Amino acid sequence: MLTIKRREFLATSTLATAGILTLGGRALLAQETAAAAPTPPPAPKLKLAIVGCGQRGVWLGGLALRHGGYEIHAVADYFPDRAKKAASRLKVPAERTFSGLSGFKRLLETKPDAIAIEVSPWFHSPMAVEAVNAGIHVFLAKPIAVDVPGTLAIEAAAKLATEKKQCFLVDFQTRTNPFYQEAIRRASTGAMGDIIFGEGIYHENGPHLGVHAMSKPEDRMRYWCNDYALSGDIILENNIHTLDVMSWSFGDKPPLQAFGTRGRKWRRHDSGDTNDHYTLHYQYPGGASVTFSSRQFQGHGTTPDGIGFRLFGTKGVMETKYSGTVLIRGDKEVFYRGGKTSNIYEEGVVVNLAAFHRAITTGDFSNPTVAPAVRSNLVGLLGRMAAQTGRVVTWDEVLRDTNRLDGRLEGLRD
Repeated sequence: MLTIKRREFLATSTLATAGILTLGGRALLAQETAAAAPTPPPAPKLKLAIVGCGQRGVWLGGLALRHGGYEIHAVADYFPDRAKKAASRLKVPAERTFSGLSGFKRLLETKPDAIAIEVSPWFHSPMAVEAVNAGIHVFLAKPIAVDVPGTLAIEAAAKLATEKKQCFLVDFQTRTNPFYQEAIRRASTGAMGDIIFGEGIYHENGPHLGVHAMSKPEDRMRYWCNDYALSGDIILENNIHTLDVMSWSFGDKPPLQAFGTRGRKWRRHDSGDTNDHYTLHYQYPGGASVTFSSRQFQGHGTTPDGIGFRLFGTKGVMETKYSGTVLIRGDKEVFYRGGKTSNIYEEGVVVNLAAFHRAITTGDFSNPTVAPAVRSNLVGLLGRMAAQTGRVVTWDEVLRDTNRLDGRLEGLRD
């Protein structure tokens, strides 16, 4: 078909005499055709600032550079050595490298297009709110906040961002994975029959297990995973991954209530104040319930381990694991083979960075990741309140909670 058209063109063209059929003539014709075609504009480079220059912040900056649509505009971290090291790796000039508690505000003054917030969770809500107010797009790590007022402030900030035509993305990896998406789609549309109950775990050895004394204010900043207020406790900082899958599996509808316990049996008394285990029971509408347990101490190779969630129905069972396998077991009408999520940690961030860039450059300010992140954060806070009080706590009660965790920033460098 293409050959006929070309012959017809050459037969009617005055250039089809000598020379045009030579190699040089063909090259000239190709050059002229290419010159006539419109050149698509290059993808705009977004000026991305990173606050929080620990291992994850610097790693995320590298992934943003690999994407090709970002330049790292500025960095900030409480610790000067971390900020300088990140600036060196991400090629950020000294005049846009900041440290101390005020480093975040000075970073905003450089007017980046977007900011990735990768600091301890206590700072997530106030920093995200301030960034939205400054007209900056927000890429936010989980968990979004450490208390109910902070969580609701994120919800309000995202609505304001949409009104101001700004993007706000919460970086959960599981919701980007096609195996999770398909398994939960099937479960939520009745493929597994009526849902009976679920089972969630987050079992790991835990971060900073070798940390003993945390006597100075800066120790809390450096080992914030072991600090209750700065991390939100393990149920938010770590367990939120499982609780988010649980919430997603129930259509992001809220549970009715929860009860359970928590404790600190393994960790030394002077190595922070986070708990090292939780056991919870969530009750959902329709009679379905979920058991959840987490631990952060040496498991000595026991299984199951890691981040997992199972959902049992009358016709089948959905099994999911972060960095494992996702599938649905049942007869052939129900069975879903799914697949492995071995690299979901990086793949999810890559997908989210691409989605963030695309939303900004195409003007999509719907910000769909925020509402489910708010819901799963409240689910975690419901469990934390139930375990703390030792009684049944309802969903309505947790929504009315006005208590704010004190970050205890006294004695830290500005």
